[in-house]
Amino acid sequence: MGILNLTEDSFFDGGKYNQKDNALLHVEKMLNEGAFFIDVGAASSKPGSPLISSEEERRKLTPILEKLIVSFPETYFSIDTYNSETAQAALEIGASMINDISAGTVDSVMFETVAAFKAPYVLMHMQGTPLNMQEKPQYSDITKEVKSLLIRQTQAATAAGINDVIIDPGFGFGKTVTHNYSLLKELDSLTDLNCPILLGISRKSMIYKRLNSSPDQALNGTTALHAWGLDRGASILRVHDVKEAKECVDLWTALH
Repeated sequence: MGILNLTEDSFFDGGKYNQKDNALLHVEKMLNEGAFFIDVGAASSKPGSPLISSEEERRKLTPILEKLIVSFPETYFSIDTYNSETAQAALEIGASMINDISAGTVDSVMFETVAAFKAPYVLMHMQGTPLNMQEKPQYSDITKEVKSLLIRQTQAATAAGINDVIIDPGFGFGKTVTHNYSLLKELDSLTDLNCPILLGISRKSMIYKRLNSSPDQALNGTTALHAWGLDRGASILRVHDVKEAKECVDLWTALH
């Protein structure tokens, strides 16, 4: 799953792809490198970011998404949003999937909106909101608590009529570096939910803080953690660097 950020302040590539021409070129590049999904986001979720309205989000998203769907009609576009109105507008335009960092907790109409389109839905764990999630996150048992929320929201999503749920443990969303590694180590405990697991660790602080580097220097660490995540049950990698992630998947597949 290649990442297309339409925000100005994403932690890694903010502002690079929020114009149509740049977005089109980047999507073409990711598809050529082997992306199966393209995840398009118009709301920043880096620590300290406030939630934005659906109106503001759609103003950034809609013109570019319309152009992308016309230009790449066979591509599966996932929309990274916690607003049901944005989800509905994107699905009506031709998006294929919704990726919700709030697991349906921000917008109570999200589940029924996605269900009405029979679209797949990525359901992610987050403690708090992006605005406050990194203010001293605490857990008694990180994996147990993440799993509990994912089970509860997966059951609610299924009850609302969503048939295809993908779970995301939410690395970096209300978690310390130590929490993230504990969760990755025990990732295989989530496989008994019988949902595909999305791994979103690309260039995140759990890598560059541990290595005393920066997002720009976190590609090698990202690839290493991708391999370990695949070994622990991940089936979708959400990434900034498609070529390297696809090579990781191909070599892991050959190994197995």
